[in-house]
Amino acid sequence: MVSVGTYGQRADSLKNERFSIHAQATVINQFKPSFQAKYTGDNSLNTSKESQTSLTSTLYVGARLWTGAQVFINPEIAGGSGLSQALGIADATNGETFRIGNPAPKIYVARLFFQQLFALSHEKIYHESDQNQLGGYVPTKYLSLTIGKIGAADYFDRNSYSHDPRSQFMSWGLMDNGAWDYPANTRGYTPSIIMEYICPKSELRYGMSLLPLMANGNTMNRNISKSRSQTLEYTHKHQVHDLNGAVRVLVFRNVTNMGNYQQSIALSPQNPDIKSTRQFGNGKYGFGISAEQQLLHDLGWFFRASWNDGKNETWVFTEIDHSISTGLSLTCNYWHRAQDNVGLAFVSSGISRPHRDYLGAGGKGFILGDGALNYRNENLTEIYYLAELVKKHIYLTGAYQLITNPGYNKDRHGPVSVFSFRLHETI
Repeated sequence: MVSVGTYGQRADSLKNERFSIHAQATVINQFKPSFQAKYTGDNSLNTSKESQTSLTSTLYVGARLWTGAQVFINPEIAGGSGLSQALGIADATNGETFRIGNPAPKIYVARLFFQQLFALSHEKIYHESDQNQLGGYVPTKYLSLTIGKIGAADYFDRNSYSHDPRSQFMSWGLMDNGAWDYPANTRGYTPSIIMEYICPKSELRYGMSLLPLMANGNTMNRNISKSRSQTLEYTHKHQVHDLNGAVRVLVFRNVTNMGNYQQSIALSPQNPDIKSTRQFGNGKYGFGISAEQQLLHDLGWFFRASWNDGKNETWVFTEIDHSISTGLSLTCNYWHRAQDNVGLAFVSSGISRPHRDYLGAGGKGFILGDGALNYRNENLTEIYYLAELVKKHIYLTGAYQLITNPGYNKDRHGPVSVFSFRLHETI
């Protein structure tokens, strides 16, 4: 967004778009050399060398209906696979594949939603045309209501330096708070109602969303009396010596047909099955804290910490019950590459005692299950360099990730190295 009249533009030259069309395509190839492990289970990371490629391509179409009202639709095609079919690492390495169940490319509607803004001030700023954003004047203070199929992470847990696996860090544990079991189908989208209160210094958001019928499933449970997700987030924006920063606090609660770790072990001490204890009324609650701060005009820092109660099974995102991450992001003005970016980050994740006991007894989640567990925190370090090839359109990224204790298992310590190349095009 820009303030009216900045960057040499006259206010009357900034138009309210009636329609907008944008698109993106992202291809990621990842290679993992072989590593040693004492044993391997059904849901373990494959110890042999491996290479996998993913593809996503999205069309963003929007239209203005009346004052403050707009509608968007996003047809999308996705295909490919993560390393070991995205099994064996909680902080998995490719954020573009964690929702892809079938490696064959498939076309579907990712988002379809209506949004209505209610102005609370006469002062306005100009929003540039972008993906799912019509170019036009927007009040500096407003209420909004969004209804339809959305990606919950489009609204919650955003961070300027670590949120988008198409242009920033790729690991799941870096693109969002790992312990936030955020509502989504297999591919990352869900019908929702989002209410927002936005003003220059503060933002408050509440969302109610559907959850899938089965853990990591694609078909949604539409009985909200028995199955639902609720998320509440407050954002405070600030400046320190003209350097921008923000702090976000998020709380969530999911209720659905979850299984319980301790009950499943009581029923079957050897090889427990979480599915045998599923019942409506079980839930998961937790919180996340996210901070970002410009240290210099070209250098930014981020921090995240999250926790959930870890009593019942992970239902949607990934098998993380507590996580902490931090990192730096540098814009490459120093060598006259203003659109290039370098990032370095670290994340350490863990699971609750009941979750550990369940995996240690031979239980399996939808991501983890080595058959046994010598518990340690899972740690991942990621570094990347993003280079602009064609101005504002095509970007090439090289990245390296180092993982220790994949699946929280010291017996499969590794370390595991992952080398990535990412090509991203946007129009």
